[in-house]
Amino acid sequence: MESLLIKNAQIITMNAREEIIKGDLYIKDGRISSIGASFSGTAADHIIDASGRTVIPGFVQTHIHLCQTLFRGKGDDLELMDWLKKRIWPLEASHDEESIYYSAMLGIGELLQSGTTTIVDMETVSHTDFAFQAIAESGIRALSGKVMMDKGNEVPAGLQEKTAASIQESVGLLEKWHMYDSGRIQYAFSPRFVVSCTEELLREVQKLSAHYNVKVHTHASENKGEIAIVEQETGMRNVVYLDHLGLANERLILAHCIWLDEQEKRIIRERGVNVSHCPGSNLKLASGIADIPGLLNDGSSVSLGADGAPCNNNLDMFNEMRLAALIQKPIYGPTCMNARAVFKMATIGGARAVGMDHEIGSIEIGKKADLAILNLNSFHTFPSYDVDPISRIVYSATRADVETTIVDGRVVMENGRMKTINKETVLKEADASIKRLLSRTAILQ
Repeated sequence: MESLLIKNAQIITMNAREEIIKGDLYIKDGRISSIGASFSGTAADHIIDASGRTVIPGFVQTHIHLCQTLFRGKGDDLELMDWLKKRIWPLEASHDEESIYYSAMLGIGELLQSGTTTIVDMETVSHTDFAFQAIAESGIRALSGKVMMDKGNEVPAGLQEKTAASIQESVGLLEKWHMYDSGRIQYAFSPRFVVSCTEELLREVQKLSAHYNVKVHTHASENKGEIAIVEQETGMRNVVYLDHLGLANERLILAHCIWLDEQEKRIIRERGVNVSHCPGSNLKLASGIADIPGLLNDGSSVSLGADGAPCNNNLDMFNEMRLAALIQKPIYGPTCMNARAVFKMATIGGARAVGMDHEIGSIEIGKKADLAILNLNSFHTFPSYDVDPISRIVYSATRADVETTIVDGRVVMENGRMKTINKETVLKEADASIKRLLSRTAILQ
């Protein structure tokens, strides 16, 4: 693996002291070897002059659906259950191997181009192996898994699974992909949500998660209608039911968590459950605004995710950070959810959620070199004098300001040019793929 020297940068470390350093970064064998004022005499295979640039930890997004990137613009202006039944489920059911691959590549290209280096991804029922192939080729760091759905009303035939088959396929994918490329790819069991899963399946997922020591990634308490279904079927609210099944623990990544009661908040805090806040998706689907300040004040683990392209409609962490900060202020006041709190959620908080805060999420000697280099020399980010650099990033910067993205010490984008993904091919095949999928399904209007 080649060595890399990044020179003359402003380095936002996000270490325990939240130091901001002016100087150089030396990366060897995929890890940060040195941080200091100048390594001018140091030899390196690749040198990046970052004069006037800002280096940050790569963003960690803890809730993404790569399989849905092809559906951008196909699920607008609907609430969750209609969005699923009328648009997303029929489209997911129509996927083939090629469309899954290019949907994943399209999403990964967008993520890498906007500084995200790690994702927690939930795929659909079939063809997940081809999403893993895209993840492997692109160089992004990911926890991913096939979605598990063994019950539910109005579910297309292509998404209907038998319990045993769902479990068997999930374990097979885990055994093939978990810890691939020295752990850059990991597996996460991905039951869709309680509405789509039998108790038998969820209990088996709990056992398998403990046996393999891997994450469980699912949705909960996103929508009032969803909660009503769960209460009718189980006699319990979402988080209480998951806790009843033994799933509520530090291995659980729970997307959304908008409509929690006090008992559920207590379970999340006491069990160490990781909440993935998705403000863009929550607003677009009219689901609501999660009480993130309350969860953070309780000491709960909260990170950020863009969710999927058809409910956002982008996978941009800059957008999620800004929304996460702004939507709480009318309720809790202007000092609530300050820039530093939000930036932590996007970096070290996400790393903590995936159990990798000892490896990623901050710029420290010995950690993996997952980084983004920003050019903040633009009209929309100036003046810079006497302005907190983190405030500039959260409130002023955009994904267009990302010049270079590095994962595991490997430069996957430099000066805006993708190195691991053929952009022209992906865009062409994405259009061809969605055209093919739409010809297979009559999306309900």
